[in-house]
Amino acid sequence: MTRIVPRAAAAAAMSFLVAGCGSSRAAAPESPLALRLVPVASGLSAPLQVVTTPSEPRRLYLVEQTGLVRVRERGRLLSKPFLDLRAATRAHGEMGLLALAFHPQYAKNRRFFVMYTDRQGDSRVVEYRTRAGGRAPQRVRQLLFVDQPYENHNGGTLAFGPDRRLWLGLGDGGAAFDPEARSQDLSSRLGKLLRGDVDAKSVRWETVAYGLRNPWRMSFDRATGDLWIGDVGQDRWEEVDVLPRGTGGLVDFGWDVYEGFERVDDKDRTPGGMLVEPVAVYAREDGCSITGGFVYRGSAIPGLRGRYVYGDYCSGTIWSLRLEGGKGTDVRRERVELPNLTSFGEGVRGELLLVSQDGGVFQLAPAG
Repeated sequence: MTRIVPRAAAAAAMSFLVAGCGSSRAAAPESPLALRLVPVASGLSAPLQVVTTPSEPRRLYLVEQTGLVRVRERGRLLSKPFLDLRAATRAHGEMGLLALAFHPQYAKNRRFFVMYTDRQGDSRVVEYRTRAGGRAPQRVRQLLFVDQPYENHNGGTLAFGPDRRLWLGLGDGGAAFDPEARSQDLSSRLGKLLRGDVDAKSVRWETVAYGLRNPWRMSFDRATGDLWIGDVGQDRWEEVDVLPRGTGGLVDFGWDVYEGFERVDDKDRTPGGMLVEPVAVYAREDGCSITGGFVYRGSAIPGLRGRYVYGDYCSGTIWSLRLEGGKGTDVRRERVELPNLTSFGEGVRGELLLVSQDGGVFQLAPAG
């Protein structure tokens, strides 16, 4: 279970949780791995995500910020897009088409879901269904609309959890230091982790956690069901958060009272949620915007098995760590980098894919 502690008592933990600086004092660190990036797609326009579905193991769905979902099939990028939302969204800064998630029963019901910012910059979650004959998917219904006060911190990952609910991470609404304190405001959806039953006739969104600044990519560990979140910091600390499967009650990840382990605001937290500290942080000298990844459950890289792999958009650095007793341990900088790292993806067999906003998608593989 994740440790629930007053963060004022956690400052000492920073001495060994800062990525790239150390590891658990209880065990010698493992050596970084020699890895390589194998190109699998190129020539994309600002790609932000790569998604797979078990029923189509030979297909990769590539989400472009501009509003297209492209398809790579059997090693070839198809000319016809799977989905075209260019008329519905505006790709600018942190806005655009941000996420795609397939229903767990997609092979039978052909349902999928997207999260994007509309032409006015507000967030929408919309359900679509594919149609026979290769025709354009049909828009079924809008599941969520969230007014965005600024152009940044939209969050945007959609992911189905082991509870078969659709989970969504939303940022605090933007600007700097959450000026309207939306992340700690339980009446606002901004800065929250939400989930909804999309199989219900009317979807009710439940707030699972608050205190997020800008969750940029989150994923469920396919082996344990734990949720891993990369939350982008303000100007000092980038953080990795974990919500273990089965956690009960409302959780507070701390923003904007805390950034990483440090208190940044003298106001009080909103009562009602258990305060959860990060399992790892890294400082601004190592990067400026975390990109959350996946716990590796593939077979091609034995030295990564069971480790959470994540990176930084600005530096291109890639780290991995283990979770032991609710703490991030053996944080290590892997021997591979990818500039403008916008997202990780997980293949149907658990191998990791990496996306660069420069236009390429790569598979992580052992060197040599």
